[in-house]
Amino acid sequence: MDHSERTAVIEEYRTHASDSGSSEVQIALLTARIKELTEHLREHNHDHSGRRGLLKIVGQRRRLLNYLNQEDVRRYSDLVNKLGLRR
Repeated sequence: MDHSERTAVIEEYRTHASDSGSSEVQIALLTARIKELTEHLREHNHDHSGRRGLLKIVGQRRRLLNYLNQEDVRRYSDLVNKLGLRR
């Protein structure tokens, strides 16, 4: 993900003008990275270190989603719907 894509994701999911690290932004950035790695692994099946990295990122996103669900269920459900996650 290059800088412009990253900036676009941050601008779409931020909660206020100077927000760059809220849970929503972090989850959206991780989701974009997960999509990229998934496409990479479809082409390169034997990239086991890439697969391990993907699993670590998925776990990190899962922990952030659990945190957001505990803190504010409405923000959690809005984000899950907006990102199209299966939760």
